[in-house]
Amino acid sequence: MGKVIVLGAKGRFGNAAARAFAEAGWQVTAFARNWDKAPAAPIQTLEGDARDPATLVAACQGFDVIVNALNPLYENWVRDLMPMAQAVIAAAKASGATVIIPGNVYNYGAEGPELWTETTPWHPTTRKGRLRVEMENAFRNAGVRTIVLRGGDFITGGMTTNWFEAHIAKASRKGRTMYPGPRDRIHAWAYLPDMARAAVQLAERREQFAAFEEFGFDGYTLTGAELIDEIARATGKTQKVSAMPWPLLRLLGLFNRRMREIGEMQYLWNIPHRMDGRKLERTLPDFRQTPVAEAMQQALADR
Repeated sequence: MGKVIVLGAKGRFGNAAARAFAEAGWQVTAFARNWDKAPAAPIQTLEGDARDPATLVAACQGFDVIVNALNPLYENWVRDLMPMAQAVIAAAKASGATVIIPGNVYNYGAEGPELWTETTPWHPTTRKGRLRVEMENAFRNAGVRTIVLRGGDFITGGMTTNWFEAHIAKASRKGRTMYPGPRDRIHAWAYLPDMARAAVQLAERREQFAAFEEFGFDGYTLTGAELIDEIARATGKTQKVSAMPWPLLRLLGLFNRRMREIGEMQYLWNIPHRMDGRKLERTLPDFRQTPVAEAMQQALADR
């Protein structure tokens, strides 16, 4: 297999990626600012500031793959996203490692086709979308071998800050669901354990790819009504559905940066969109995603 360091390993994708690589037999080191509770063996840990190039260059020496799962809080993206990216680029150049980035859909913006592919032009219409484009282009232009695995909103388990766990299904075990947009629009979802497994399999084939390679992770494409039905089946409870109070969020955004950044993403709930997974399917023909009903059962099991 090989040796992988997962940056931002306490975060959602980072945590899932560390476990997936370990389960596949890789030697895994999990990097984070601090560890109050270390991951289970055989995963090793390192601590440090990911914004400091010297720290990352030293931490990443000897690794074959760097998973860049660093994801600052929305309100800190302007300050932290590019310094972190430049530090990862410096580390990758020094070590010769391949970088894997969990991409999101912010690059595409509010205009364009319903189906987003690896060749869909990037026309971001939000501040965070423009920052993601700048970040990914920095890796492309640096000549660092990079794999971007791009998916929709994450579905995972536990209490996270994801849309699904923190907002939509927060009270689903009590029969209450909040949905942020019209229920007749399709929306792209990615079950995080599956996306992490796909990242591992791409890492194992990294030498086959171009210097900068993108893959769409199609996950689940569900309307709001379909997602609510899946939640109801998984919980065994009919769901009383409420809407996201977007006007209140925008008002709060006048005084609170996080609320302003969340409000900026309303467009993703209003426009129908889905990811094209055909390139990934051609590359990983034996990869199988978890059925959506099973994923919902697992994601909602501890609520």
